Amino acid sequence: MAIILVLGGCGVVGSMAVKTLGTFADVSKIIIGDKNHQKANEIITELGSNKIIFKQIDVENIQDLKKELEQVDVVLNCIGPFYLYGPLVLRVAIEMKKNYIDVNDDVDATREVLSMDKLAKEAKITALIGMGSSPGVTNLLAKFAAKQLLDTVKSVDIYHAHGGEPFEGAAVIYHRIHSMSIEIPVFINGSFQNVNFFGKNGEALEEEILFHKIGTYRVHPYPHPETITLPKYLEIIDRVTNKGTVLPPEYFYLIRDLVKLGLNDNTLINVKGNLISSLDFIIPYIIHQRERILKEINFGPQQGCIKIVVEGIKDQKPQKCIFSLTSEGKAMGEGTGLPAAFGTILMIRNQVRGKGVLPPEACVNPLEFLEVMREHLDLDSTTGGGSPLLIEIIDSEGNINTLDL
Repeated sequence: MAIILVLGGCGVVGSMAVKTLGTFADVSKIIIGDKNHQKANEIITELGSNKIIFKQIDVENIQDLKKELEQVDVVLNCIGPFYLYGPLVLRVAIEMKKNYIDVNDDVDATREVLSMDKLAKEAKITALIGMGSSPGVTNLLAKFAAKQLLDTVKSVDIYHAHGGEPFEGAAVIYHRIHSMSIEIPVFINGSFQNVNFFGKNGEALEEEILFHKIGTYRVHPYPHPETITLPKYLEIIDRVTNKGTVLPPEYFYLIRDLVKLGLNDNTLINVKGNLISSLDFIIPYIIHQRERILKEINFGPQQGCIKIVVEGIKDQKPQKCIFSLTSEGKAMGEGTGLPAAFGTILMIRNQVRGKGVLPPEACVNPLEFLEVMREHLDLDSTTGGGSPLLIEIIDSEGNINTLDL
């Protein structure tokens, strides 16, 4: 039985992780670490569980954070943006010698926390980073293909499209703007390269992708960590890319155009005698326009799909493995919060193997992860609704075989 501290436990992702962790007997207590007392009370009341409590925590108050970590076994960090808060919280976890998990999807933050690997090993802790959907599930499915379905891996291409969530907070939009503003790492022709979202090299990587049950959308390079960790921990000959979009496209291109205009920094603008930064202006503007766009086009229920295409050689013949993880009517919180909770359960059960700062493909067995998912979603029962994961194996002659896990 373990005590879990979920930082950002009132957020979209964190609250889903709290709800999911509460269903496992392995967990004796869940501490929601957040600033929002009212929201925490709503979550606790909704769940009706006496093993969930709230602690008001500001992670920038290092001494208070250390005090709260003293009483827990594992800390799950769901506070974004991670380029601000990922390294900060991990440093404290290392100092307090507490096992750590996060859903870090920022490349620059990933590089910074990976540099703490030696410190984490010296503290004899495990820091499982990027245990969400992308990164997270994507890493594990790529590993499954590499270890179970192929003899040699030539390429891993990750695609994602999602949108229509009831609420999208400022941190999510900050991350999206940040992703368009920095150099994007890719692994091409067996070597690491950087591309620019608005540059010719970035545009050359754009594709039209058919997503299972969702439709066809144009995807763009995204600076997610899979492109820097998968080539390090798996033998991949040629290519690793990560590309995505946000639905509806009208909303995605609104953000793109604002960034392209240069409104993605903290330049101060004089507005009727008041100095505000351009970012402080466009974030609420984007949130307002999102609501308008969704209503005007009658977008409908939230939806999303992650597609991982792994190509390689099996028995000396070309083979392609396509994984499609589709959600209809489900929010991003589920897509990210559920894997984070499953990773936490694996940590409690000593099924996250190794010490140091590690991405999922370095320390998690994909089949053990899928077993925890099956356990929670009750996929073996008649009421489980079936797995959201579709696996297609395409052989050298174009024959398609659907794999049931």
